[in-house]
Amino acid sequence: MSAAEEPWEVPGEQARAEPPAEPHEEPQANPRDQRPVLLMSGITKTFPGVKALSGVDLTVRAGEIHAVCGENGAGKSTLMKVLSGVHPHGSYEGEISFLGEPAAFKDIRASERRGIVIIHQELALVPFLSIAENIFLGNERTGSGRSLVNWNDTMGEAARLLERVGLREKPQTPVADIGVGKQQLVEIAKALAKEVKLLILDEPTAALNDEDSAQLLKLILELRAQGIACILISHKLGEIRQVADTVTILRDGRSIETLTVRETPERAPELSEERLIRGMVGRDLDHRFPERTRYEGDQGVALEVSGWTVRHPVDHQRKVVDDASLTVRRGEIVGIAGLMGAGRTELAMSLFGRSYGLYEGGTVRVDGREVHTKTVPAAIEAGIAYVTEDRKRYGLNLIDTINRNISLASLSGMTRRGVVDEHHERAVSERYRTSMNIKAPSVEEQVGRLSGGNQQKVVLSRWIHADPEVLILDEPTRGIDVGAKFEIYAVIDQLAAQGKAVLFISSELPELLGMCDRIYTMSEGRLTGEVARADATQEVLMRHMTMNRAEAPS
Repeated sequence: MSAAEEPWEVPGEQARAEPPAEPHEEPQANPRDQRPVLLMSGITKTFPGVKALSGVDLTVRAGEIHAVCGENGAGKSTLMKVLSGVHPHGSYEGEISFLGEPAAFKDIRASERRGIVIIHQELALVPFLSIAENIFLGNERTGSGRSLVNWNDTMGEAARLLERVGLREKPQTPVADIGVGKQQLVEIAKALAKEVKLLILDEPTAALNDEDSAQLLKLILELRAQGIACILISHKLGEIRQVADTVTILRDGRSIETLTVRETPERAPELSEERLIRGMVGRDLDHRFPERTRYEGDQGVALEVSGWTVRHPVDHQRKVVDDASLTVRRGEIVGIAGLMGAGRTELAMSLFGRSYGLYEGGTVRVDGREVHTKTVPAAIEAGIAYVTEDRKRYGLNLIDTINRNISLASLSGMTRRGVVDEHHERAVSERYRTSMNIKAPSVEEQVGRLSGGNQQKVVLSRWIHADPEVLILDEPTRGIDVGAKFEIYAVIDQLAAQGKAVLFISSELPELLGMCDRIYTMSEGRLTGEVARADATQEVLMRHMTMNRAEAPS
């Protein structure tokens, strides 16, 4: 290790190096000339039957955005939980040094006291408390008696922090009244209130639209300029190449390599997405999407929706789906594109057992037969399945096993005299664990312990076994790495090749263009266009997606 790479020495040592710049000081010109704020060496973490991390090394420098990427299950989140004290010192092997001192965090509060703050993909905000209350929750500003909250200080400091992250909302605003993108900024303000020195962001843009994502990435760059080090976990390789200085790639619980994203051309050309993918999956991924296998059977209309209209569950004056009509043929993958708030998920959930909103009118036909999907069981009985965009909230029982989650939609076919045949249930789950490549030691593994990609495979397994005629897939690859995405694309293609009708909702236009035969566009609750695959481009889709209600076809 060169002198430039040595960590700050522990206070009290005879030869003492200069301390790191405080967050508000002017950073040095080149962050990589600064010494490491974090050294993780030989980190090994084992769960029953699984070695999640094996000798992982990670070095993060002051004022650096350091991306950590890898396939689902590679160990990214586990490594961050070790660093932040979620997995306490003593439960893992290896050494951690932070700001030149050994770090042995017993819990997450201990790491936060040192200036390490993690923002998880699932935001930890209380929706019915104000922004200010959320920012200082567990870190309250108290008066001289240190027992009562000093609200003047709380509101004043909250206003300063909101200005720093670029939010114009008042500190008294309830968190439930702001969008997900702004909630992410509140989380960052909450971290700044704890005098953060190392900010860990786990999939921060997974649930954001393009505009909110751009604003968040701009803020991360501003924090870097203030000398705050950031660790960014993301599956969006374009974002990594846009903001990161350094990338560490994990694969199968090991640190494979650390790469420089930006350097002079003579030293290291800017990394391509293909180069990152090769490091993550261990091979070249020549094609992002599988070659379509055509269905050779009867290609009649499997799903027909006519005049479907749904009002908002609270504001009954507002139509969230307005007179929507569409068709999906057997063996066809049909996409729905739209900006956030366009009504895509509202359409999907209302079709599946009227799970969202107040139904006003419209008909659904499956194979030409009108069906009444007033409840979820009725929708399943009619041959419709729905894979939700929020698998952790609506799609899975996280405290139950893979076995039980896969069988949930098909229990009636696994019972004898009203009792579940556990041998049959286990045999079905084992078959899908193998065929879907679900990475787990057994089907008795708790679903909450799986990576996002493997959780999504469990959800898909459940509905595939239910053998529906129509599958509605809402953001089926959200928060999933490129390798797992390809596997899920292959499963979707196989279902279409078997004659299933697939309605595919996605925020990623390249995904829709790569997978779909036709694409409908939505804006303000109305379908605004229908584009054949041969005519579809991102520009054409975006033009239809941005139509206002007056421009949309009636």
